[in-house]
Amino acid sequence: MTFKALLISVASLGLTTLAAQAQDYSFRFQSSDPAGNPNFEFQQQWTQTVNEMTGGRVAIELLPVGSIVDYKETQEAVAAGLIDGHITDTSYFAGKDPAYGLIANPVGAYGSPAEMIDFVENGGGAELMNELNNPRGLEFIGVSTPGLEAFVSKVPLDGVDDLKGIKVRNPEGLIANVFAAAGAAPVNLPASEVYTSLDKGVIDAADYSVFSVNQDVGMNEIAPHPVYPGFHSLPLIEVSMNKTTWDGLPEDLQANLKDSIKVFQKNQIETLMARDLEAVEAAKATGDITVHDWSAEERAKFRGIARGEWQKVAERSEMAQKVYDTLTAYLRDKGLME
Repeated sequence: MTFKALLISVASLGLTTLAAQAQDYSFRFQSSDPAGNPNFEFQQQWTQTVNEMTGGRVAIELLPVGSIVDYKETQEAVAAGLIDGHITDTSYFAGKDPAYGLIANPVGAYGSPAEMIDFVENGGGAELMNELNNPRGLEFIGVSTPGLEAFVSKVPLDGVDDLKGIKVRNPEGLIANVFAAAGAAPVNLPASEVYTSLDKGVIDAADYSVFSVNQDVGMNEIAPHPVYPGFHSLPLIEVSMNKTTWDGLPEDLQANLKDSIKVFQKNQIETLMARDLEAVEAAKATGDITVHDWSAEERAKFRGIARGEWQKVAERSEMAQKVYDTLTAYLRDKGLME
């Protein structure tokens, strides 16, 4: 069924997300993650937190990816009232405005989840998100992230110069462009082919996932020079809902929802980071895996290279330029960029 047909069907049923009882609200959110995924489980815990923090006044049903619409169509679905909100990787909407891609994952910008969270909450990121979302009928209310991805490598990597000439699996777009600018040779492969491609020497390194996932699936066994903490990719996961619905909520419930996302954020980041640290110790204990931790200077050098690619994205829209200006001002203020 097409999005338009689905909209007509739902409208004809007269569905509403507002419960019949005054001050009681029932919402449906769609995730960009499948059921059973660890991130989806954290999101489900968030819905329980919302119910507890609002004293039962707000109930949220969380649907896995694709339940109502395709993951790239959730903005339209939220605006139209097919769903009340979404929890999603913001980069999926880069096709609507390149600013979404830049704010969602400015490759190389952050050295920890805390830096990205601080930018969003205190450095202007939340305001930028609502400048992007509000005209599309959505209200950005909070952020989380699975964390900073580690880097898989068969060869020792102790800094930017070591990237020169190595074949790196990257998704197309900004990430691949940044690695190419650093001297690497990006190779576009689906995640399902990374292990065998490393094993057969098709690639030397890979942008894959967080350290604990890499360790669990055996990546570090065949590519025994991981970089941790990672230096490249840290996705922004937004929690947004229909703006009209949001504006109609009492202020105390708006505050409860924002506070609940901070609980969700803390739970997801700290739990996954703890898993990563356990996996790092397990990897080191094998005696066959060498974990490389880049210095602040090398991370800043990579960030400087990435900045050139951010500038190219910034030239593609007015909002992308605004994201670039706000982000680089923040990084300079924090001493993360010259």
